[in-house]
Amino acid sequence: MVKIRLFRMGKRGAPFYRIVVADVRVPRNGKYIEKLGWYDPRGKELQLDLGKAKEWMKKGAQPTSTVTKLMKRKEEE
Repeated sequence: MVKIRLFRMGKRGAPFYRIVVADVRVPRNGKYIEKLGWYDPRGKELQLDLGKAKEWMKKGAQPTSTVTKLMKRKEEE
């Protein structure tokens, strides 16, 4: 099973996330299939390729609840 989820980066106290497509059996910061964008929660900045995300969803990828919220936010922009 494949999920669209967050991949944590940055240093302690200053998180920064990549939005990636990864197998559910791989650890959170393990190998991923494709990078779809990034999210900075401190600056509320978001870059996400919705087209690629929707393609992966058609193939059966499930977005996590957080990524679903970010996708809705991106669509509203």
